[in-house]
Amino acid sequence: MTLESIMLPGINTQRPMVIAGPCSAETEEQVMAAARKLASFGIKIFRAGIWKPRTKPGGFEGVGAAGLPWLKRVKEETGMYISTEVATKDHVLEALNAGIDLLWIGARTTVNPFAVQEIADALKGVDIPVLVKNPVNPDLELWIGAIERLQGAGICRIGAIHRGFSSYDKKIYRNLPLWHIPIELRRRLPDLPIFCDPSHIGGKRELIAPLSQQAMDLNFDGLIIETHCDPDNAWSDACQQITPDVLDYVLNLLVIRDANQTTENLSELRRQIDQIDEQLLELLAKRMRISKEIGIYKKEHNMPILQTPRYNEILEKRSHLGESMELSPDFITEILKEIHEESVRQQVIVMNER
Repeated sequence: MTLESIMLPGINTQRPMVIAGPCSAETEEQVMAAARKLASFGIKIFRAGIWKPRTKPGGFEGVGAAGLPWLKRVKEETGMYISTEVATKDHVLEALNAGIDLLWIGARTTVNPFAVQEIADALKGVDIPVLVKNPVNPDLELWIGAIERLQGAGICRIGAIHRGFSSYDKKIYRNLPLWHIPIELRRRLPDLPIFCDPSHIGGKRELIAPLSQQAMDLNFDGLIIETHCDPDNAWSDACQQITPDVLDYVLNLLVIRDANQTTENLSELRRQIDQIDEQLLELLAKRMRISKEIGIYKKEHNMPILQTPRYNEILEKRSHLGESMELSPDFITEILKEIHEESVRQQVIVMNER
């Protein structure tokens, strides 16, 4: 699986491969207006949601199959390829009958292995690119499992879409990027094309440009961006859609790094990193040996393992110390949580020894 393997004829293989169009197909006029404008800027793949799974009932859930002829008209009049999301085998069959060129599986569907398998079975024997969005929860194995189900059905042209992960702690983003997860996906499946969906990660149109650049800096293969001629009045996800003119501006500002440059000049710096990593591991091992000694003491004195005031003290002091060293407080907190969990595990082992 490479970017070239999922490419449609006539698509430039240079990064980024761009898929753009409205979140939802609302009316035939709205679809055609967006398509004509995007085509004038050289966009080759048009997207529009026909079926829209919503978190709660009562929201706009798409026009359904009635919108498929509008996409066919886009293809006929502009020459663009057309794409949409599918969530059931019926969606697959209707989309294929309408001549859809590229399909994607949404985050709410990826989380359900039964639904993914149903889609995979419906696609057996069909040569069409299929992109798989990450599941809503940060579960890499579930994401890979969905890809493997498609592979098991004989589908060869597969890519992934990183659209971020749901969280109660929203902060800046609608869906947290958690970049380390798609990075690990790339490590596990190095030839898998990966697209970024900055619209769903950011949830705000002003975040699309920086998120798109970050994806390019991480060597993503493409972008899928929600684009609407009148985004403020869109029937779904109005805040995260941009106009075709803004999309063209964003794409022209992107800096595409050269992924093929030699890294020989980095060898000395990498050697230093390797040495520091070894020292870190030695220090962590030493810390865990001390944690075991603490566990022995607690066992001998009939003390509970978890000492909440001490843990809170460590988190607060180390976070401030890390910040003074120009390290992210969130980064330090995450590391300390992992170290604390391992320390507790080591003490549990000691407590349970006979």
